Amino acid sequence: MPGKGDRGGEKRKPKDAKRTLLRIIKYMAVYKWVVVALVLVAFMSNVGNLLGPRLAGKAIGVVEEGSKLGPGKIDMDLVIHYAVLMLVFYVGSTLMSFLVGIGMARVGRRIANHMRRDVFNKIMIMPVSYFDRNQAGDIISRVSYDVDVVTMSLSSDVVQIITSFVTVVGSFVMMVIISPPMVLCMIFTIPVSIWYTRYMSKRTRPLYSKRSAAYGEMNGFAEEMFSGQKTILAYANEDRVTENFSAINRAAAEAYKNSDGLGVTMGPTIGMINNFGLSAIGMGGAVLYLMKIVGLEQISSFVLYSRKFSGPINEISNIINEIYSALAAAERVFEFLDEPEEPKDVENAAVLTDSRGQVRVDDVCFGYTPEKTILKNVSLEAKPGQTVAIVGPTGAGKTTIINLLMRFYDVNSGNIYVDGREAREYTLESLRRGYAMVLQDTWVFNGTIFDNIAYGKENATEEEVVAAAKAAMIHGYIMRLPQGYKTVISEDGGNISKGQKQLLTIARAMLYNTSMLILDEATSNVDTTTERQVQKAIRGLMRGKTSFVIAHRLSTVQNADQILVIDHGELIERGTHDELMKKRGFYYKLYASQYE
Repeated sequence: MPGKGDRGGEKRKPKDAKRTLLRIIKYMAVYKWVVVALVLVAFMSNVGNLLGPRLAGKAIGVVEEGSKLGPGKIDMDLVIHYAVLMLVFYVGSTLMSFLVGIGMARVGRRIANHMRRDVFNKIMIMPVSYFDRNQAGDIISRVSYDVDVVTMSLSSDVVQIITSFVTVVGSFVMMVIISPPMVLCMIFTIPVSIWYTRYMSKRTRPLYSKRSAAYGEMNGFAEEMFSGQKTILAYANEDRVTENFSAINRAAAEAYKNSDGLGVTMGPTIGMINNFGLSAIGMGGAVLYLMKIVGLEQISSFVLYSRKFSGPINEISNIINEIYSALAAAERVFEFLDEPEEPKDVENAAVLTDSRGQVRVDDVCFGYTPEKTILKNVSLEAKPGQTVAIVGPTGAGKTTIINLLMRFYDVNSGNIYVDGREAREYTLESLRRGYAMVLQDTWVFNGTIFDNIAYGKENATEEEVVAAAKAAMIHGYIMRLPQGYKTVISEDGGNISKGQKQLLTIARAMLYNTSMLILDEATSNVDTTTERQVQKAIRGLMRGKTSFVIAHRLSTVQNADQILVIDHGELIERGTHDELMKKRGFYYKLYASQYE
């Protein structure tokens, strides 16, 4: 699975097609009676098709017998009778095929809905670490493109395979009944076709897997570039991005060419093999006719059945390619569904309610990867209502502490306690509901300003939302908009500034009434004047709450109850602003550097 920064294209080995197929069948099992009914209708449709050549042979036989008796001796009423029966069977077969196609399309659409719902529900319970390692575009590709490939195959290929099998078996039985000697003329094509199909399937299946991976990589790159479009333009980096996309696009096109380019040769090749069989039937039938072993009735019916016999074999060879493409796509979907989820709650886990906000971190060590430790023996204690500021240079491990408090990641060693109980003894949902967060990376969604502020509190009233907006110093801006709080924000807030987005997220946190608060550079996107106003509002928000504040501008944390100084994952200093300034240590140097 391509991770971030992985642009080389993935070399995937063929997966377990049988296991993947069984998992797809489980999705179909929900609609098993509908599928069984459609298969029965498809079977009857094929029976009607199989009777057509026999009736055509009967009509030709009547003509042949009448011509032997002399001019005008042909029983045209019987010929018309056979022709009408053929028409009835063929029209009925076509209508039933039409019904099967509509039915399977609906089943496929419902399976797609079910599968996408499973994938989206999985996204909601995936650990943050998965999204740190993988491209959003690749995940989106699994939700959209790969699921579409699977359901398109289910809608058309499954019934087609079944009906083709019925046609092949039925045609072969009818040919044996009509003339066993003529069967010997074309029997050599069957093992050759089977061998060739199996051989090509082994070659094409891994190519389809590579194609799905290449498409996921291309979608991931495109998603990254779209989200960073302004940065690309600001650095005039369009040419380099275009070149990089061209390389990835070429790799995707190459993967498509390799898979489909090889796959499309199967149909014509099988057709050529079957044409050799038809030529053998023509020569063998002529010899048998001259020897008076068979008549025109048998020859004409046999030729029609041979075409029905070879046609599905040709179709099956093409369908097999589509099925392997669907299996490769399904493997990517199921790989995602099989990814480890967030850790389950321990048995009889407690629910964190009415938290006092007492937090203690005890000798915690943590690394995002086993070979690299980020935090080393970090300990801290925040008493109810205290404000704890975490400062230090970039990459020191400040945000990592927040990730551990929220249990986005679990500690490698040590413990984190909330209200005297180990954090892992609470349900994950209740623990996270105990915190309100305002992050540097703001997030708003496509919806009204009202909905964005009220996101954290169900059934929030208009008065509550307005009060939160006023406290966050954004009410005036909202009221200047044409529709006020009903103004719709575009996806990711593209039609408002970064500062305004940050004020909206601050208002959201103000509305979300919790005993613990996390502020990660919460005012980094607002101007100095607004920051002073927001800081005043935030102090009101923090009153009575245990607050963890990450800040690079040290002037914003001078009033914290305690300041923790982190460097290279180690807690090197702690104390109030005045205490740390008197020490003239690392914090003093950081503070002084901002005023040099």
